Amino acid sequence: MPTKLKVLQVIPKLGSGGAETGCFDLAHYLYENNCSSYIVTSGGELTNYINKRKVKLIRFPVHLKNPIMILLNAIFLSLIILILNIDIVHARSRAPAWSCLLATKITRRKFVTTFHGTYNFKSSIKKFYNSVMVRSDLIIAGSNFIFSHIKEHYSKYVKPQKKFLVIFRGINTEYFDPKKIKESDKILLKKKWKIQNDKKIILLPGRLTYWKGHEMFLEAISKLKKIMPDKEFVAIILGSDQGRNIYKKKLIRLVDQFRLINNVIFVENIKLMPIAYEISDVVISASIEPESFGRVSVEAQSMEKPIIASNIGGSKETIINDKTGFLFEAGNSNKLSERIAEILNLSEVTLNGIGAEARKNVIMKFNVEKMCFSTYSEYKKLFN
Repeated sequence: MPTKLKVLQVIPKLGSGGAETGCFDLAHYLYENNCSSYIVTSGGELTNYINKRKVKLIRFPVHLKNPIMILLNAIFLSLIILILNIDIVHARSRAPAWSCLLATKITRRKFVTTFHGTYNFKSSIKKFYNSVMVRSDLIIAGSNFIFSHIKEHYSKYVKPQKKFLVIFRGINTEYFDPKKIKESDKILLKKKWKIQNDKKIILLPGRLTYWKGHEMFLEAISKLKKIMPDKEFVAIILGSDQGRNIYKKKLIRLVDQFRLINNVIFVENIKLMPIAYEISDVVISASIEPESFGRVSVEAQSMEKPIIASNIGGSKETIINDKTGFLFEAGNSNKLSERIAEILNLSEVTLNGIGAEARKNVIMKFNVEKMCFSTYSEYKKLFN
C-alpha cells in the first residue's frame, strides 16, 4: 500500500451549499492527514479559498448534463486518474457521478458517492438517472432521513456487497462560534441593514425557492403581528433568488398584501454568515419539503441561537426538540407564529441555557472534524 492515499473529489460547482462546503473541508482535511487531495469542478466561489499548496484544483465542465459531455468527462477523468494514480474517486452529484462511474470502471479504481438530497423523479428514466448515486463501492447518506429515502426508493439498485452508511454532515464550529464575533461587526451589519437596536430580529436564511417555505413564513409573520401587536420586530429573508425573479416578485407582493413593508427585509447575500446569526433573536427553517440535512438548523445551534424548524427531514435528527431548538408542524403558519411568539417571550436565562445545550449538541454530533474523520476512515477501509 502506498504511503499516501490519493483521493479525487468531483463536484459540479464549489458554491456555498452543504455538499460544496463538505467537499472543501474534506479536501483540506485529507492533506493534513498525509493524503494527496484533488478536486475536479467547473468553478464556484469556494475555489477562491482553496489552499492550492494543499489541494490541487482541476477545472473542467463536469456540471454539464448532456450525455455526450458526460461521456467526454468520463474519458477526461480516466486520464486524470491514470496520470495522477488516483486511488479513490468521490462524486457528489449525479451528472459527474455518471462520468466517475464510467471512469472508475475503465481504470478499476474505487468509487464513492454521497447521496446529498432527495432527488426528484417523476418517471422511471429520471429515477434511473438518480440511481447512479447508489452504484458506487461506498454509498454515504448525509442523514438517517436520506438513508431511509434510499432504501425506500432505490433498494433495487443497491447491490448487497456494496457498503451503505450514514455520515452526518458537519460544520466548522470554530467559524460558527458566537465568541468570535466582534461587537463592532454586529453594529455595522445592523447599520447596513437599517435595523434599529430595539427591534427583535427573525432570520430566515436560504435560497429563494418555493419549498423553503417563504410564503408560509410571511403568513406566520402576518399572524405574529396580531398575536404580539406591541412587539417591535423585523423579519429578514436572507438568500439569493438564483434567477427565480417571478418567485421573488410573488414574495414581494405578499409582503405588500400582508402589510409587512415595515417588518420584512430581503437581503441577497452576506459574506460572513455567523454575524447574521449573531444579531438575530430567532432563526427559522420553514421548509415545506424535507431537508436532507438542515444546515441552517445546525449552524444556528452552533451560534447558540434559538432555531425553529419544520418537523420533517434532517432537522428532526439535528434538533433535540425543546432542548436545543424547536420543531413545528411543517407548512402550518399558525404553529410557526405561535412558536416564534413563545421564544420571543422567553427569559434571557432560559435562552442562554438552550443556546449552550445547542452548541454542545453540534460539537458532539455535527462538527466538521467528525465528518471528515469518519469519511477518511471509510476511505482507508475501502482501499484496504
